[in-house]
Amino acid sequence: MNEVALWVGAACLFGAGIGFVQGVDKASEYFAGYLLEQSLSVDNLFVFILVFDYFKVPESTQPKVLSYGIVGAMIMRAAMILAGATAIEDFEPVLLVFAGILIFSSYKLLANNEEEEEEDLKDSAIVKFCSSMIQVSDEYDGDNFWTTAKDGVTKMATPLLLVVAVIELSDVVFAVDSIPAVFGVTKDPFIVYTSNIFAICGLRSLFGFVSAVVSELEYLETSVAVVLGFIGVKMVADYAGYPMSTEASLAVVATLLSGGVAASYLFPSAPAEVTSSVDE
Repeated sequence: MNEVALWVGAACLFGAGIGFVQGVDKASEYFAGYLLEQSLSVDNLFVFILVFDYFKVPESTQPKVLSYGIVGAMIMRAAMILAGATAIEDFEPVLLVFAGILIFSSYKLLANNEEEEEEDLKDSAIVKFCSSMIQVSDEYDGDNFWTTAKDGVTKMATPLLLVVAVIELSDVVFAVDSIPAVFGVTKDPFIVYTSNIFAICGLRSLFGFVSAVVSELEYLETSVAVVLGFIGVKMVADYAGYPMSTEASLAVVATLLSGGVAASYLFPSAPAEVTSSVDE
């Protein structure tokens, strides 16, 4: 928890610095973007947990995978944010495309919640693609990405490299939602990138906490879905000439997310009943 507090504190200090240098409005945009990205990153962590469980990643090697994943995310998101900012500057109606992505993602999350389908990574397109591109050994070799095959000569990737590849591609998929969401509250690429970076840098410190409470936050994904839908509708309204202030957007997002967390603890689902048949 100390590491979590450290990253949150650093993010808040950076936001305060933006407020001091660029004004309260820019600081509000930064905090709105940070809160959005942090909430969406929690959903990202759920996938990390599934990936680690599916590939049976040794606990001692998980921090290394998370570190490489975060560095890769920082690089790829920089490219995606630059491309998004350039597209908006050259052709502002692209905001409507971003809004459509968010509204569709919101619908998908809500629909999946209702169906309550269990995720099976063996059917994941990302896992299938990475597995087809990377020839891996059968076993892990400590925290190494490469190992020597049984013939003593051939170099092969370990499953750890495959896990990093899966996590990197998964983050790209998540960024398709999160980056347009932050563009929904600010068009400033500096604010978009820095709020993204501080949020994803806190991912590693949040991993242990989230994996411990993941089963308790059953309404968080629903609240994240509603937030995505709200930002999508807000972008359409902004484009149509009915803007909402950043402060109001921040208040709505914070209320929805805190409501999801509160509902998870106030209205927990009853434990599933275990039925057994006894032959008489």
